Amino acid sequence: MFELLTEKLSKVFNNLKGRGRLSEKDIQDALKQIRLALLEADVNYKVVKDFLEGIKERAVGQEVLESLSPGHQVVKVVNEGLIKLLGEGKQDLVFEGKSPFSLMLVGLQGSGKTTTAGKLSNYLRKNGRRPYLVPVDTQRPAAIEQLLKIGQEINIPVYPSKNTDRPEDICVKAMEVAVKNGSDILIIDTAGRLHINEELMEELSAIKKRIKPTEVLLVADAMTGQDAVNLAQKFNEEIDITGVILTKMEGDARGGAALSIMSVTNKPVKFIGTGEQLNALEPFYPDRMSSRILGMGDILSLIDKAQSEFDQKEAIKLSKKLGKAEFDLEDFKKQLSYIHKMGSMEEILAMIPGVGKMIKAGGVKADERELVRVEAIINSMTADERKDYRMINGSRRKRIAFGSGTRVEDVNRLLKNFAQTKNMLKKFRSGKKKGFQSMFDLN
Repeated sequence: MFELLTEKLSKVFNNLKGRGRLSEKDIQDALKQIRLALLEADVNYKVVKDFLEGIKERAVGQEVLESLSPGHQVVKVVNEGLIKLLGEGKQDLVFEGKSPFSLMLVGLQGSGKTTTAGKLSNYLRKNGRRPYLVPVDTQRPAAIEQLLKIGQEINIPVYPSKNTDRPEDICVKAMEVAVKNGSDILIIDTAGRLHINEELMEELSAIKKRIKPTEVLLVADAMTGQDAVNLAQKFNEEIDITGVILTKMEGDARGGAALSIMSVTNKPVKFIGTGEQLNALEPFYPDRMSSRILGMGDILSLIDKAQSEFDQKEAIKLSKKLGKAEFDLEDFKKQLSYIHKMGSMEEILAMIPGVGKMIKAGGVKADERELVRVEAIINSMTADERKDYRMINGSRRKRIAFGSGTRVEDVNRLLKNFAQTKNMLKKFRSGKKKGFQSMFDLN
């Protein structure tokens, strides 16, 4: 996410930080490089112009030039400017009036609208809501079938729409069923087209007029950059959207759409899609996004990911086992599965301040295959072997390697590392590191 933009901005800031004092010319040159980086990232030209005008006065002012660390002050000024550009604070979904509420998703074909409907329903359920999915793309029966399949996968009810009914009638009938079933939110997956046309806008306007949704959210592909911004502007003019969900952000190395939409439409980005899995949807935090763009990590989003995927009871049990150095390979396997759910290792490491830069600088790639190998090795063990790794002799190691499709050396390395970790914890436990146990006492 934002890889190219982050790389270019990091070079600009590293150059500034390496100097004891900065002249006005130094800062002017840096602002030109920032301008070029933003334009190459496909950020709207007018947005770039307004952004630079907004930070220029502060960047060349006494606050920076007379600072003991002027390079860091420039980064601070740019960071604050980016947060403002992205929309300042997080914008929550609006739920006003009488339940059930309705969220209307609009957009073009191929933007990920139907999958996003499933992701959004999954997110809302985790936050205590009772969503009901409503497919109304009567032009494309496959879209109805796709949403039914997604609903089955995440165990969320889907209204059995018929492609012979009018979309607005489907919404009204679905609302009646939602009331009977106790659902409190309808997520309406509307029709899309390959491009904006009059027929599509009339259909969306008819739905909006009939059900009066609390939110009209445009689903746009972040990887299309300026096209996504133009799309948001057009949809906003035609049907007055309330916000945007940017999909495929994990593949957006430039960032032009995220950095332009708020300024061009005056409507906030409310969520971002960060992967193909149905849990890969995040609320959009401008301050956290600015931190990612500037290569400073995003530890708060990492914590949010961990909290949403880790089972609290399991975490407490594990913490007690760790404190007593009693955890086994079965516990280790559970933690690996949680990490898999959080996303790719590169994505996770990039959120840790400094680590992403170190990996990039060293040309190191996070090897997902290593985690897969470790999990395969543990899966090839018996329950008794996972509980007590010491019973795994030479013949057992050969069997485990064969069953996991790995080498005996891989099995040996895993067992050696695991044994060293347990021994280290035992040394801490025995009092060589006083206070260590308190780290694990959650109760």
